[in-house]
Amino acid sequence: MPELPDVELYREALTARIAGARLMRVDVLNPFLVRTAVPPLDAATGKRVLGVRRIGKRIVLSLEDDLHIVIHLMIAGRLRWLAEGAKPPGRITLAVFHFDTGRLAFTEAGSKRRASVHVVHGDDALATFDMGGLEIATLSFDAFDARLTSENHTLNRARLSPLALTSKLDVAQRKRLFDAAREVLREWTRRLADQAHGAFPDKVTAFRPEMAVHGRYGQPCPVCAAPVQRIVYAQNECNYCAVCQTGGTLLADRALSRLLHASWPRSIDELG
Repeated sequence: MPELPDVELYREALTARIAGARLMRVDVLNPFLVRTAVPPLDAATGKRVLGVRRIGKRIVLSLEDDLHIVIHLMIAGRLRWLAEGAKPPGRITLAVFHFDTGRLAFTEAGSKRRASVHVVHGDDALATFDMGGLEIATLSFDAFDARLTSENHTLNRARLSPLALTSKLDVAQRKRLFDAAREVLREWTRRLADQAHGAFPDKVTAFRPEMAVHGRYGQPCPVCAAPVQRIVYAQNECNYCAVCQTGGTLLADRALSRLLHASWPRSIDELG
């Protein structure tokens, strides 16, 4: 899943390649991709790109005549800048944007087709895509804290238990969460930019070996070396470090604890 650092890297890479360029045409290869009819996508043909921006995880290509193309990658959507003469990747390509500076392929793996393109006219129409999310990089702690405590949710960051509820966190924990979120997003945006070396990003993934626990079930925690644990629910998996996040307590993994019942270990020490 492209996360904020990945989307931000896409935005920077696109800005370098298409800002000021003219959109010559768009070849739509999947009829479910474009979710709007008025204005039609053809209205963007021949228009110059005035800028590339981000609204949450959506990428916006702003064109002449107050037109905006809103790209939402969802889980499996990716963008690929095609080398001259290269063919877009097989069946996963949803559309190809032809600019006078090069071609951009919009792809999506799998068959669920969640990725989308919307074409809108004017800032008011564009504003409807702002879901009210807060930009952590420019946010004050007070604003973050007010939003965090306005509802009760679980979370999994800053050495907090993945079952910790926001309503149960004290001020120090909420401040640690705020600082960690800002630091990690800033660090990963820098890391991905350094890895790309100015090239168009082509390794956008939700799982990276440098991550602390995400996608690293069974591997050692980089902080304490204890094996990373998991809890499984529905079709989702959440990884965590029992030493760093839950004080040594193992959370019940539904995929296994239903079978083991009383034999399910209660602590990381029992697991060993």
